Amino acid sequence: MKQRGIAVLAAVLACAAPFMTPAYAARYTMVISHMGPEDWTNNEMHPAMKHFESMVEARTGGDIDVQVFGNGQLGSEVETAKQAQAGKTVQATLISSGAMSSFFPAYQIVTTPFLFPNYHVARAYFDGEWHANFMRGALKASGLRYLGTLDDGGGFVAFTNNKRLIKTVDDLKGLKIRVEENPAHVATMKALGASATPLPWGEVLTALGTGLADGQFNAPGISLAFKLWEVNQYTTWSGHVYNTISWMMSDKWYQSLPPEYRQIVVEAARESTQVSHGIAVLAAATGWDVSCKKFKQCWILTKTERDRMAAVARPAWKQWVTKDFGIDVKLVDQLWAEVARIEKEVSAVDAKRYGQ
Repeated sequence: MKQRGIAVLAAVLACAAPFMTPAYAARYTMVISHMGPEDWTNNEMHPAMKHFESMVEARTGGDIDVQVFGNGQLGSEVETAKQAQAGKTVQATLISSGAMSSFFPAYQIVTTPFLFPNYHVARAYFDGEWHANFMRGALKASGLRYLGTLDDGGGFVAFTNNKRLIKTVDDLKGLKIRVEENPAHVATMKALGASATPLPWGEVLTALGTGLADGQFNAPGISLAFKLWEVNQYTTWSGHVYNTISWMMSDKWYQSLPPEYRQIVVEAARESTQVSHGIAVLAAATGWDVSCKKFKQCWILTKTERDRMAAVARPAWKQWVTKDFGIDVKLVDQLWAEVARIEKEVSAVDAKRYGQ
């Protein structure tokens, strides 16, 4: 009976063999850090990175083990970017525009106030050739390779504050607005008549609750994720800044991969970036819908008032970024010209395809 049992077991294993994958250790590990919640519904970072994880592991047969850590578990954006430069403990990280400028100062040009009129133009720019070539400068400056741009909480920002509903540029005067630790945002708020209060995100809720800051701005998805209506009363979707998250990877680690794996990483990253776009807009739209129910008052800035604000903010910002920060004015002009070209092209294509 014992021999018969062994024979039956052997037969079962033989039949199952074609469907069994031998377990083995991955040759490469890719640790990715991000600051968003490890949640699939209220931010675009975690779902996009988990999609990337699935694609890379499947396409390499598990030879690259992708590990995603959210909630800042591995450190701040700057700390994880420094780790990614070495490529030993962290191989990739997602960092906001302020932190990005610490490693690639020219990135400040992307903080231009009122740079994009809508999502269509913003996406065409960030997924286009001009921005990809521009970000090659980050590789030279920091050793970090660019994989894609995510729309931070939905990209276009909304003000929240405790003092009054912002409907015109005059309503900003005298307000203490928390900004990222980014001098570009400080310059923009100063030009619009507000007082900028630079603070790390971890201190924002306390600052708003205690009056250290009257308000802040982030995409509406952030208002939803962090329930900002609990510390602020008013919100205005102004879109004066397009918040971004740059997905950066250690070039040292990337170069250690076989060519076919490098291609898989790049293709999966581009696919995951596209996935993130839809999730980000959903977060923004949902965040705005909930905001208008939870905040005391909500408002979407009119085009006329956007143009008024832009006329004040853009010249002041340009003077700051070229004179004080030291960015070549030609680079700023090239960016603005490229966005204007894309806007014109997108408008013409839309009219031809869908309007005639």
